Amino acid sequence: MVGTFYDDLGNLINKIELLPKRKNDKAFGGFIYIVEDQWSLFGTDVTLTGQQAQIPAVDLFTIKQTFTYYDTEKSWIKTTQLFDFKFGIFGFNGDGRFTAAYNNYEFNPYFEAKNFTREVLSFEDNANKKDSIYWDTKRPVPLTNLEANDYVRRDSIQLIRESKPYLDSVDTVNNKFKFGNILGGYSYNNSYKKTYFNISSPISKLAFNTVQGWNGTVSASYSKYFKDDSPEYLRLSSSINYGESDDRLRAIGNISYRFDKKNRARITLTGGSKVEQFNPNLSSLELLNTAYSLTAEKNYLKIYDRSFAQLDYSQELLNGLQLSTNLSYNDRKPLFNTTDQAWYPQDNRDYTSNNPINPSANGVASFDAHNIMKLNVNTRINFGQNYMSYPFGKYNLPNSKIPTLYLGYEKGFGSSNSNYNFDQFKGMLYQRLNLGNKGDLTYLAKGGVFNNADNIAFVDYHHFNGNQTNVVLDGNYINAFKILPYYALSTNKAYAEIHAEHNFKGYILNKIPLLNKLNFNLVAGFNAAATNGNKPYTEYSLGLSNLGWGKMRFLRVDYVRAYQGSGLVNDTFMFGFSF
Repeated sequence: MVGTFYDDLGNLINKIELLPKRKNDKAFGGFIYIVEDQWSLFGTDVTLTGQQAQIPAVDLFTIKQTFTYYDTEKSWIKTTQLFDFKFGIFGFNGDGRFTAAYNNYEFNPYFEAKNFTREVLSFEDNANKKDSIYWDTKRPVPLTNLEANDYVRRDSIQLIRESKPYLDSVDTVNNKFKFGNILGGYSYNNSYKKTYFNISSPISKLAFNTVQGWNGTVSASYSKYFKDDSPEYLRLSSSINYGESDDRLRAIGNISYRFDKKNRARITLTGGSKVEQFNPNLSSLELLNTAYSLTAEKNYLKIYDRSFAQLDYSQELLNGLQLSTNLSYNDRKPLFNTTDQAWYPQDNRDYTSNNPINPSANGVASFDAHNIMKLNVNTRINFGQNYMSYPFGKYNLPNSKIPTLYLGYEKGFGSSNSNYNFDQFKGMLYQRLNLGNKGDLTYLAKGGVFNNADNIAFVDYHHFNGNQTNVVLDGNYINAFKILPYYALSTNKAYAEIHAEHNFKGYILNKIPLLNKLNFNLVAGFNAAATNGNKPYTEYSLGLSNLGWGKMRFLRVDYVRAYQGSGLVNDTFMFGFSF
């Protein structure tokens, strides 16, 4: 306690200073004001640094609140709140402020059950286009002369920036071809008509694998937005890939239309030919495989040839219930290694085959060439999902207190090889729990069963998201194993897996002298997989995240031990990014 004073009603107010025990603890500093004998808040004036909040880009948060005594309710009620913040990263600095005033409380309203929905906030259409006379009757805190003049200036600037001459002049400058476009791609925009064209650089997607050799992809897209402040758009895109070793040109085309701003309904038609991984979820493996192949003669990427036509549709059917489905025709063929090029050939090592079942079976396919129809129906259920309604759409707020449930059905039918027809039923639970100053606990559990799948193509097995590179580029730690070989446990039988991770967010390390100055986070992880015919596989990990310098803290390192049954399989260190 640093002081006392009396308010206008004669209440004794105690001024209490908040002093966090440790610099980086998740705790407010500043002052709170307590009404004597009533133990009620009279006001707050507190701060929180970006380091304490684990938001490196922010320098400081400031929150000020005032409370007023309502005699009829014998309670102190919040009447104003001011929220300030300052931020800076990559040389850009800024600040912001939110001011709120609360009045016209109804302390004993009468509500029926039908009065309550999951909508927690809504805006009238054209709410941002009202004139000053309207807002003079609505704003609890009048605009200052400086603010009023600033809004007039901003409105004038906005009118200019939305005009055709201004947009055309900006596009004329931005549409000029520059040397940097050779590496980053080129864009041509007509902002007034809301049309945008992009083409990628062939250098940006240059890669290497033992099937295609050096290969490059050039992609292009055209987008047309139909209305202001609306997500409705039409998008056309295509990509062309060429491999120099297998001397094969492949191309795909795509047309997508999103036509509802509330339920995000979208329909997409895609077709063409491409190489695809047996496990398409390994999104960062193509880049890693290029580096490992050329420098260490390790070719982890396993691919096949897919010519297809596919129709996708997705929509939020009800609040919290998202449906996504696709129907496709697929002509699938096995592929084989065509090159053994490496920058640093290893005397004790050769490239493995492109057969993920048998790495030493060069020239032997993991499945027979065939065509097949496939149907996928997937749902995502966010129980207790609240949402906010804006004039331009709906913004969902998932309920973190309840796990998100995913249910899916996959069917392969009409195959030229009848053994390759199958059914799969699958489900998944995901939840991230905020445990206050003790950090965040995140878990994901999923499983599935196959039917009529004893002899299906290896392409359609369930493939676990493994890792053999000791590197994580995409920040995916919760839906992947850390050191499981990519296709070691792939199965066409019943399966289950669980991933859990607890990020202590400084709860432990901030209590250790000297270490607490580093602002690192301790992370504990657990992964497990169970499949029919194999001993259970488990991984235990302990790591440090929030590594880096200053505000650049996106690195992470883990020590991992893997067991199958009761025996140790492997242990190693993992390095990667954590976003």
